[in-house]
Amino acid sequence: MRVPTSWLAEWVDVPWQAPELGTRLTMAGFELEALESAAPPFTHVIVAEIVEAVRHPQADKLQVCKVATGSGEPVQIVCGAPNARAGLKTALAIPGAKLPGDLNIKAAKLRSVDSFGMLCSAKELGLADGSNGILELPANAPVGQSLREYLSLDESIVELSVSPKVARPSWPTWRPPHGRRSSWVITQDSSTSAKSRPKSRAAIAS
Repeated sequence: MRVPTSWLAEWVDVPWQAPELGTRLTMAGFELEALESAAPPFTHVIVAEIVEAVRHPQADKLQVCKVATGSGEPVQIVCGAPNARAGLKTALAIPGAKLPGDLNIKAAKLRSVDSFGMLCSAKELGLADGSNGILELPANAPVGQSLREYLSLDESIVELSVSPKVARPSWPTWRPPHGRRSSWVITQDSSTSAKSRPKSRAAIAS
């Protein structure tokens, strides 16, 4: 079970940093399998918007895109993704970016056309095992913002292995004593104790 620490914080007060939280969950009986960020490390990837996409003059499967970055004039990016289109908010790795797999992004020429960065898929950013195109972001995604900040990709994810005993805690249950319907006695669930509590303390007279 993978749980974002922010999700836990919506339900309970979590005053500890992620490593301390993992230690306390282990002490509480949960098996901590992993504690990691929501995404692998990458840098200089921002939210961008494709404002124009036209076919590459020398390659049918490539498009030459004009991409808004939130500052200055739109930059030119050559992209082969089938879903690249005008109006799409997506992830742009600008020159100098470092992506998972030791991939360094720099300006280049693709089929004699300059490209100043790379439009990224979820797979290229380590967010998914596979993808059919570049990342598609909501229409209200803020152009120019760091993608890691926008998607909270630096958040810690706690991965737990939950055993049946932890998943089903034992709660006290009410059971009527033999031959008496007018009173009740509280006993421990049979999964933790086979003995009832003394009736002299647990019985409640009607």
